[in-house]
Amino acid sequence: MSRSRPYRFVPSQIPLPTPASDPACSAYEDYLRLPELRKLWNRKQFSNWETESILKPALQALEITFRFVSTVLSDKRPYANKREWTRRIESLATSQIELIATIIEDEAEDSTTRGATPIADLSSTEGVLARDGSYAEVWKVPGETTVVNKTSEASLLPRLAMWKTSEDVAQKIMYSIECEMRRCPYTLGLGEPNLNGKPTLEYDSVCSPNEIHALKKSSYDHIKNQENQSVYTTHQILESWIHVAKQIIQRVIERIGSEEFSKASNDCYLIERIWKLLAEIEDLHLLMDPDDFLRLKNQLQMRSFDEKSPFCFRSRELVEITKSCKELKHKVPEILGVAVDPKGGPRIQEAAMRLYSEKREFQKVYLLQALQAIEGALKRFFYAYQQVLVVALGSLEAKGIGVLVSSESCDSLTQLFLEPTYFPSLDAAKTFLGESWSHEQPNGAERRIRRKQ
Repeated sequence: MSRSRPYRFVPSQIPLPTPASDPACSAYEDYLRLPELRKLWNRKQFSNWETESILKPALQALEITFRFVSTVLSDKRPYANKREWTRRIESLATSQIELIATIIEDEAEDSTTRGATPIADLSSTEGVLARDGSYAEVWKVPGETTVVNKTSEASLLPRLAMWKTSEDVAQKIMYSIECEMRRCPYTLGLGEPNLNGKPTLEYDSVCSPNEIHALKKSSYDHIKNQENQSVYTTHQILESWIHVAKQIIQRVIERIGSEEFSKASNDCYLIERIWKLLAEIEDLHLLMDPDDFLRLKNQLQMRSFDEKSPFCFRSRELVEITKSCKELKHKVPEILGVAVDPKGGPRIQEAAMRLYSEKREFQKVYLLQALQAIEGALKRFFYAYQQVLVVALGSLEAKGIGVLVSSESCDSLTQLFLEPTYFPSLDAAKTFLGESWSHEQPNGAERRIRRKQ
């Protein structure tokens, strides 16, 4: 391989994002009842189950989504776009189920976390059914083996399946659970067919649906505006997944430190998908009625004149995971096994080029690719969020809270997706690796022509 002259990138001087003012953040948290939600997320019930802190808030976000189905289908406004709302929430539920299934698959592949999940193995009940309505019998044709499938008593999904208005939505979600959980060692127990007769998660014990639904009303529930419940529920789902991302980021740092690069790359791809999910959740604002939503904004007094931060920066944990994702760039030298050159030399770039070209430590390649995937997803989220603000509030109002609507200004939100790459050494390595191949290719073509002559 031809050796190219290393290129020196100028480090980014853009500061890390900061949360909005304390009063604004506290008002946001009180509106969503986040202190109470955090207690549920952080409550440790199963001491040997390491994945509890990740899977529990993910399942609780899914349960809140079931409540959202009920909210949308109960909307009596004749001008509400129920058709599109239904499709979007079905899609949102499926996206969450996919992520939950991936978390469970990774848990099952890890010998340190496998087998600690609280599950109900009903294969030994020999077809004896409890009479409290919490069990259903499924007959497996091969071998005429009877399998008893446990269904959650507290979750809203089985109840939605019994309501004619929401029956088709609930059944579609149940089939999504059945399909996405096929590679998992157990299933969720939410009324899905469970055709393989798998053990079921102790869903009610893990998720605590009754406690989740006790938080369905905000402190501003007296406001007579249907979009109030939509905004409230949307952001509870959003914050739950932000908390999941926070836990996974911490696990990535630990796994890099212990050189578990394959597991760390799996977690990084999970984080990338969560950023995409967060964008999908924010897009729900575009379905809200413009007049009702703008009236709600004033009813909630969402912005004071001296508050210039974008609305999303009122989420302290969103700002925290944004910083943490950006700070993962400092793990690159550790992954490559080289120290940063204090003189600014291309030591990391050259190590990355060797790693890419030699193809021996491919687990490190997976991890570096995943880190750059997180960067791309993070920047796409903030760009998409900017567009949501402009469409939902109008460009003049969005400009008033410091959101870029012209090329003449650059606010803190816009900087997040316009700033240079977080990984300049990896970018340089790929640039010069590609350049070396472009120089070799014509020579190879000339040699083939000469041989033919």
